[in-house]
Amino acid sequence: MRSNIRITSPLARLVSRAAQRRSFSATWGPQAQYGFIGLGQMGYNMARNLQSKLNSEDTLHIYDINTASAEKFVSETLRGSGASVKVATTVREAAENAETIISCLPEPSHVKAVFGQILAPPPMESSQVPSQDRLFIDCSTIDPASSKAVANHVHTLQQGKFVDAPMSGGVVGATAGTLTFMLGAPDALLSRVEPVLLKMGKKVLHCGAQGAGLSGKLANNYLLAINNIATAEAMNLGIKLGLDSKVLGNLINISTGRCWPSEVNNPVKDVVQGSPACRDYSGGFGISLMRKDLGLAIQAAGEAGARLELGGRAKDVYETAEQQEGCKGKDFSVVYRYLGGETPA
Repeated sequence: MRSNIRITSPLARLVSRAAQRRSFSATWGPQAQYGFIGLGQMGYNMARNLQSKLNSEDTLHIYDINTASAEKFVSETLRGSGASVKVATTVREAAENAETIISCLPEPSHVKAVFGQILAPPPMESSQVPSQDRLFIDCSTIDPASSKAVANHVHTLQQGKFVDAPMSGGVVGATAGTLTFMLGAPDALLSRVEPVLLKMGKKVLHCGAQGAGLSGKLANNYLLAINNIATAEAMNLGIKLGLDSKVLGNLINISTGRCWPSEVNNPVKDVVQGSPACRDYSGGFGISLMRKDLGLAIQAAGEAGARLELGGRAKDVYETAEQQEGCKGKDFSVVYRYLGGETPA
């Protein structure tokens, strides 16, 4: 059977070696066609879970600007079960050949650029997938205004339906398939969207119409950003006053100061086993991502007329900490180090 993997040259040797191990359908038939755009740390693991839980008759079209990610993805899927994989050479190809397209991209500018390519004239006219039947699920964390603008563009051109579904759970959740999705979509689309998201996560919270998922995500991450700094400050204060770090951590977590940064992601080494602080702040939710999300929340607050007293100062903390050599590229709980926090021996 002819391979259905569309590849660039770096993938050719890999696929030819594995050709005897798995065949790939080149026909549409009754199979479901999915697209996935963006194979970063989150997207890669989400796409792997999706692919593994789809039927073997289905096809997953993948695209990422980083060809190494696509190469790795093909290598891993050749060894397992699930949907066939087809590597698209452009984002438009990934979208044009699928009924359901998931995107997971870093910034609002990337989302706008990707959909600019997808929606550029001439309109997509694949005979197998009527344009109006396509479903775009954007899992990127961007500002609600940008998401609504992209959605309006998709709907105005009658190129499909666009919903927002940012997620919570980080790389660990994406890998384990335990993410929580915050969905912004009309009620009529729930029965179509939820089964797709539940192949990549455990919970789907329907927040309201398109854009509502992002509004909920940014409100939550604003609170997380503030709580993280407050936890780092409180731990630093107590330790400098002579308290044992574990005693202090336990005190907070059975008292009114308890929050996710204190209980799960405590910024002090060995207070919570397995936290990024125990690994020199490696892994976890990057400080650059928290800085980005906080900035998006502040932007959204300005557009909505919501007053944020602590947002600006918190943004300064993350921006300054991110530039320090000992904090750059680390989990966002590294603000404890930025504050001069002591690490227990």
